[in-house]
Amino acid sequence: MRILVLGSGAREHALSWRLALDPGVRHVVCAPGNPGIGRTVELAPVDPTDPAEVLALAEAVRADLTVVGAEVPLAAGVADHFAGRGRALFGPTRAAARLETSKAFAKDFMARHGVPTARYRVCRSAGDALNVVRSGELGDSIVVKADGLAAGKGVVVAPDRETAEAAIRAAMLDRAFGEAGSQVVLEECLIGPEVSFFVVADGEAFRSLLTAQDHKRVFDGDRGPNTGGMGAFCPSPLIDAALQARIEREIVGPVLTGMATEGQPFRGFLYCGLMLTANGPKVIEFNVRFGDPEAQVVLPLIQEPLAPLLLAAAQGRLGAVPWPGTRPEGDEQSCAVGVVLAARGYPGVVETGQTIEGLDHLAHEFPDVLAFFAGVGASDRGLVTAGGRVMTLVSRDGTYQKAIDRVYDAVSRVRFEGMQFRRDIGRKALTRPDPTAP
Repeated sequence: MRILVLGSGAREHALSWRLALDPGVRHVVCAPGNPGIGRTVELAPVDPTDPAEVLALAEAVRADLTVVGAEVPLAAGVADHFAGRGRALFGPTRAAARLETSKAFAKDFMARHGVPTARYRVCRSAGDALNVVRSGELGDSIVVKADGLAAGKGVVVAPDRETAEAAIRAAMLDRAFGEAGSQVVLEECLIGPEVSFFVVADGEAFRSLLTAQDHKRVFDGDRGPNTGGMGAFCPSPLIDAALQARIEREIVGPVLTGMATEGQPFRGFLYCGLMLTANGPKVIEFNVRFGDPEAQVVLPLIQEPLAPLLLAAAQGRLGAVPWPGTRPEGDEQSCAVGVVLAARGYPGVVETGQTIEGLDHLAHEFPDVLAFFAGVGASDRGLVTAGGRVMTLVSRDGTYQKAIDRVYDAVSRVRFEGMQFRRDIGRKALTRPDPTAP
């Protein structure tokens, strides 16, 4: 099988790396990729938001399957374009992708189909939004979400009304997120631990993958602004077999049935961002692609061949593919912890062009630690920083503590001017809070 992976971040690096391990995969191309990914697989230039250009590349490299990593190409309709030409692509149509590209659509969809989520209001003007906050109908602590895509930065968890009003003004009046903030969703603030739940879907059938927990805030102790993700660990110790079955029954099943009923069957990765509340799991958000940095910790723990699963989902025949979905406890590589190394200033304006040092030592001293590259470029000095999240280092081991210790040992070998990272990634896996606690 020949596979084209579309994207240029650490998630796409992890996808390319993992798919290349499958015995039936002959060749993997990542487009456009980055110089770090180019150390692992072949790269090809492409504008991922141009469906015609992506299709032409898939035909040129004779791809049997195209896997879309990020959400922007899906919002641009790349899946629709491929379907029109009869080529296999793993990812939802533009209409189905609205589960992520429009938070207002997602909330209204959940309301129509009885999917548990927070109480909310969709506001199309700053005046309406400010009135909702001041009315107190959603409580004093409110989550303010830009409706459209905002690179993981369009959410503010406001502890009080003053902060909520400032977030509304920033999104709707100052246009901090551009057109994405032209309308906002206001939600009550749910209480409980967050979990990332992933499935592969073919429009009707689905297969659950391993779970993970992300760390969204930029600083230790979940402080500071939201980011695209500063690290993750897998699997989540909060999800047992009974809770997984409940999530599949109350959330995943109704979502896929509802999308099919509304004429937009969902094919691709469905990422359910969940809050485990005292009243059960509730949806915080959907993503229509694998998470980042969750992909970097989930994919290395998948033992079964992945490419046949994704191809079957793209072709609508997932029900015929057996899938265990989990690793046995006590396996020597049953846990994974990933730490994101970010540039100074992230998630705001970042410094770029800093030389990344220590990579050769990392490869020599820590051959078991995986390095997935994101915001990197090439220069005569080697790899340099070229974005906010520069890379993710991932360690696998039999316990969370061993994986944590190993990955932070590896982090200490890498350096670039202004490098920042959280020092508490994975700590939540050691405490195992009660998911039913208020």
